[in-house]
Amino acid sequence: MKEKSIFKMNGFAALIIALLCIGFGIYLIVTGEISGIITGIVVFVIGIIIATSLTIVQPNEAKVLTFFGTYLGVIRNQGLWATIPFTFKRSVSLRVTNFNSEKLKVNDLQGNPIEIAAVVVYKVRDAAKALYDVENYVKFIHIQSETGIRHIASRYAYDSFDHAENTLTLRQNSDEVAEVLMYDLQKRLDVAGVDVIEARIMHLAYSSEIASAMLQRQQAQAVLSARKVIVDGAVGLVKSAIDQLAEQDIVELDEEKKAQMVNNLMVAIVSEKGTQPIINTGSIY
Repeated sequence: MKEKSIFKMNGFAALIIALLCIGFGIYLIVTGEISGIITGIVVFVIGIIIATSLTIVQPNEAKVLTFFGTYLGVIRNQGLWATIPFTFKRSVSLRVTNFNSEKLKVNDLQGNPIEIAAVVVYKVRDAAKALYDVENYVKFIHIQSETGIRHIASRYAYDSFDHAENTLTLRQNSDEVAEVLMYDLQKRLDVAGVDVIEARIMHLAYSSEIASAMLQRQQAQAVLSARKVIVDGAVGLVKSAIDQLAEQDIVELDEEKKAQMVNNLMVAIVSEKGTQPIINTGSIY
């Protein structure tokens, strides 16, 4: 089933002709003799037939016409039109529409249960496909969108804890995942003549049964990352201090004293609590 244009003409002219025929037919029926009554009935019926061809098309709307079960075509131009009489006319909105999916519980790539929901923005591209290739195109869009969201959610992990490169995750790569979701939904909804304008994840969270455990894991990961930065900086500071002492001949340090100094400096820099300096004023011996 494909959308195609159908014959149409100015509806206002057809409306005037229909009213004139109906009025003139009634006049002949009321005032005429037998021949006049017959002519009046014929004229009246012609007016009724012309009236059945009239249809109003609203802005951003399409009218799909069938004639005794046979698909004829579509009228997209707004206004009052006259077309083939006795056709059955169904309206299809061409406006941009969006809907929010339900919060779905899905297992991600790593098997973790997560909650995910998305917003899908779409519009009807082919009115004939939307009406006659699927049973109910609005319900079809909702069901296929939820299926697509489940499929995409199961292909990616919620988050990457090993920070692997070129690994897409639902939390860190929302734009890339949105593009994949949009492409997947478009393939699913082509059969209904629908164009997906945008599809984006609007809710993403771990399920309640593992949320606290995953929060602790994220906090531990953040603490480890911070510790690594601190240790890397401390090593640089210690090395710089020892190098400067050696270059400026301030003090000679053997390996044992260097190790002791490294230990003291590392503890002072890395420790979360404030350290108390101990000043060595010399030996009594």
